[in-house]
Amino acid sequence: MNKITTKILIATGGTGGHIFPALSLAKHLINIKKLEVDLTSDARGLKYFKDKDLKINKVLATTIDKKNIFKLIFSMLTIFYSIILAIILLYKKKPSLVFGMGGYSSFPICIASKLIGIPFILYENNLHIGKANKYLLPFSKKIFVSFDELSGISDKYKYKINKIGNIIRKNIINLKSTSFKKDNNKFKFLILGGSQAAKVFAEKLPNIFKKCIERKIPLEIYQQCLPSQSEFLESFYKNLKIDYKIFHFSDDISEYLLRSNFAITRSGSSMLSELVNVRIPFISIPLPSSADNHQLKNAVFYEKKGFCFLIEEKNLEKDLFKIIEKIHEDGSLIDTMVDKQRQHSDKSVYENIDQQLIEIMNEKY
Repeated sequence: MNKITTKILIATGGTGGHIFPALSLAKHLINIKKLEVDLTSDARGLKYFKDKDLKINKVLATTIDKKNIFKLIFSMLTIFYSIILAIILLYKKKPSLVFGMGGYSSFPICIASKLIGIPFILYENNLHIGKANKYLLPFSKKIFVSFDELSGISDKYKYKINKIGNIIRKNIINLKSTSFKKDNNKFKFLILGGSQAAKVFAEKLPNIFKKCIERKIPLEIYQQCLPSQSEFLESFYKNLKIDYKIFHFSDDISEYLLRSNFAITRSGSSMLSELVNVRIPFISIPLPSSADNHQLKNAVFYEKKGFCFLIEEKNLEKDLFKIIEKIHEDGSLIDTMVDKQRQHSDKSVYENIDQQLIEIMNEKY
């Protein structure tokens, strides 16, 4: 980078919201910047790296369990041991820079890098800083953020903030969905979420779609679900004579994004930013149990921007059909939402990262 030979290690959490930005960043650094990149994640994250030609290292990680003193002691000992293992890994890999993507499995790697003198950068794509990043921030060189409106950072560390935008998949950032109007006001629903969302949505949405059919609201369904729910959903939609496609976890949803003109989704920052960049209006349903209620904060932010509708899960069955019916009666609501989404773009995110890394590595050398 800028004629500097650099090896970077990307330490990421174990959920899709952490993994997908990490994968996107790794591919950019390897394919475009021609850097050597290693990645780390915990056992949860390894499934996302199947069939990926990347160097992935499993790390030992745990949360701090405060339920009782014995579990707390065990958690602290595990974290201490994982930091020792992380130090050994870093000495073996010898990166020039560590990139912490958030999540508790990034914690031991970042702490180890600080202990042995390797600078690390944090990345935060939510509207409220995650716990791991908050604990790591005092020791980090910088924190890259997606939004100026990020909360939870003490004033004394705000000089470390650099806004770069959302790190989203390059094969998605240039996609553009078909418009609701061109589809003759026919809903082509894309239903997304992690395992918890897939379960809840498969249980609650079919009856709402049945009501849509009864009210002669035209629709197609592209729904992510658990494998155990496929048979039920297929039978249900066949009986209603709805055009549908059921799919399970996929790290490439380009096909479904191109087919869809409206989405129902959880409120993880990565997914919301991808939908906005593809110009797909959506209904955001935050995961009630998300840490620090960060998904609700994400959804509120996107709703205020005019990018989406917001429904809390407890109100899903009561409010979802009302919104669908309202849009069906007045398609201009969708046009307005798409117009507002067009005002936002994350196309410059990789250029921003390149510039920041050049400055950091020039300082280092």
